[in-house]
Amino acid sequence: MSQLELVLWAGLALGLAFGACGQISGFCLQRGLKEYWSGRHGYKLHGFAVALAVALGGTHIVASMGLVDIGQSLYMMPSFSWLLLPFGGLMFGYGMCLTNGCGARAVVLLGQGNLRSFVVLLCIGISAYITLTGVGAPLRMLISAVTTLTPASVTVRADTLRALTVWLAVAGLLVFALRPRASGTRGLDLTGGATMGLLVVAGWLITGWLGADEFEPTPVASLTFVAPIGETIQYSMIATGMTLRFGVVVVLGTVAGSFIAAALRGKCRLEGFDSPRQMSRYIFGAVLMGVGGSLATGCSIGQGLTGMSTLAYSSMIAALSIVAGARLAWMRMAASSTAGPAVTGPRDLHHGA
Repeated sequence: MSQLELVLWAGLALGLAFGACGQISGFCLQRGLKEYWSGRHGYKLHGFAVALAVALGGTHIVASMGLVDIGQSLYMMPSFSWLLLPFGGLMFGYGMCLTNGCGARAVVLLGQGNLRSFVVLLCIGISAYITLTGVGAPLRMLISAVTTLTPASVTVRADTLRALTVWLAVAGLLVFALRPRASGTRGLDLTGGATMGLLVVAGWLITGWLGADEFEPTPVASLTFVAPIGETIQYSMIATGMTLRFGVVVVLGTVAGSFIAAALRGKCRLEGFDSPRQMSRYIFGAVLMGVGGSLATGCSIGQGLTGMSTLAYSSMIAALSIVAGARLAWMRMAASSTAGPAVTGPRDLHHGA
């Protein structure tokens, strides 16, 4: 078996684990933010904090041991657009709130029969590729060329300071995640979060260690979903003229893992849109996620977990922008729901997509 085949099989296993864990635990940043902002009891945001803590600490360990050169990853590029990166993050976060979940969550929900997610994923993938390589690419590259920023450093480089930063951040995240709450059980959410964090580390090891090859190296990467969703759609159409990639098998594995977990738990059921108004909102939100994720070079998983695990400054900007965009959308939707006949109803505000 070739090195590339090993990477692809390992990527498929990674996707299976991600899909199963996501289906069982309901892991989702958007759901966690909604719970937190609305004051409802729940531990989804705490689970995400655990995932980030594990991903950050684990990535630091494998990088320090020399197993993975995270300096070769997309998140460590020496330059980025000071305009497109945060603007893309805002777009993604806003769209994520409109569709009640990010791209990764949509992939998981598709596996259990959610047809809304099928529409969302088509819109994400097509709009992402329009932005990356299609008719929108020239404008993106033009704006990027005139707004490029090259900072003196892209991350915390000094070994001692970096280690101190990592472990202080891990401690802070765990304190937030494990602090006592008045009610509710949190074992499933915290376990799911820890598993997701370990899967991010596994992704780095698959591409950066298992995929290390002098002649055909696999690009160093881990879990991310916006561009891979587009690649999966493209691969389904031109498989004979396109090489199978790590991101594609992760997406396919996620759908399969979610389906297996849902079938075993009796959770498979077809779900569609309640109304044309809801469908239009989901389509608009998905397009925002596809375009925004392309501009921000990642999603709530790609930048919020994988990128943040590298301590890249650009990932911090993107992740904060995603949360800010989600907050803007949530405030608008909450205000509309309270004011009367609204763009969205109570089910949309409180029902996980």
